[in-house]
Amino acid sequence: MNDGIGFPALLQSFFTRRLIAEHKASPHTIASYRDTFRLLLDFARKRLGKAPSRLLLEDLNAPFLGAFLDDVESSRANCTRSRNLRLTGIRSFFRYAAMEAPQYAGLIQRVLAIPNKRHTRALVSFLTRPEIEALLATPNRHTWLGRRDHALLLTTLQTGLRLSEITSLRQQDVSLGVGAHVRCVGKGRKERCTPLTKSTVAVLTAWIREQGEDGTAMLFPSARGDRLSADAVQHLVAKYAEMAQKACPSLADKRVSPHVLRHTTAMELLQAGVDRTLIALWLGHESVETTQIYLDANLSMKEEILSKTTPINVKAGRYRPDDDLLAFLKSL
Repeated sequence: MNDGIGFPALLQSFFTRRLIAEHKASPHTIASYRDTFRLLLDFARKRLGKAPSRLLLEDLNAPFLGAFLDDVESSRANCTRSRNLRLTGIRSFFRYAAMEAPQYAGLIQRVLAIPNKRHTRALVSFLTRPEIEALLATPNRHTWLGRRDHALLLTTLQTGLRLSEITSLRQQDVSLGVGAHVRCVGKGRKERCTPLTKSTVAVLTAWIREQGEDGTAMLFPSARGDRLSADAVQHLVAKYAEMAQKACPSLADKRVSPHVLRHTTAMELLQAGVDRTLIALWLGHESVETTQIYLDANLSMKEEILSKTTPINVKAGRYRPDDDLLAFLKSL
């Protein structure tokens, strides 16, 4: 930049001042935005031949950023949702830049006008009750790892906690007395409590007793006692889902992940007749509309609605066009 704050300093200020100090953004948000700019700076190095510390704000114009977003989809084989997530981080930075570098208002306005790419929203995947039972029966509870993994899977399926929420739980976040519940801090740094069933309480009580009660200890630690990584949990869920296919072959048609377990919790609540407003509160959704995806995916509920309707009494017949031109159009 020719005057005012330089791009490297502007980017550092965006993270330290705007995200961390002012907005107190969650570690998840900071990590997501960090990864976006690491990819962008690497793309700029290859495309422009410039080191990140020498980049100018004008180098990051709308056509260049559009090329970067296309590269995210093509070269990295990311889905449209990932592309739009990268664009969210870029927009956040340029909104900050609009205040700190107003001399680039035109460039910033064109960047902020880059639209999200539209995509088809697939129906959510979830497990049926036989699949749930097969998954929970798979861990070998004669071993320490098997008992940990069984407790983790059961807690995730019963509470619907996000992956980041389940791996951050410490013993002190679980109350196993009267009104048993688990407490976590979710998206937007919002704290919420989720009640626990008697079966989950019994499993967690035995698990904590085995570990030795220590409020600050991780509830589901790694073999070294550290916090489990997201990759580790994703791997163990996929591993047990594959093993459970022997008892429940329908699991072979599903890609089971920690988020699918969260979807399963929502579907269990929905099929039990729980109102979607309460499901949104249970899952920590920002908007009740987010819970609509579970209604869309619930085929059994739609079939139940259909069974309550009166079929229209229509005679079966074959359509016969009464005109040669209509017959021609029909044949196309």
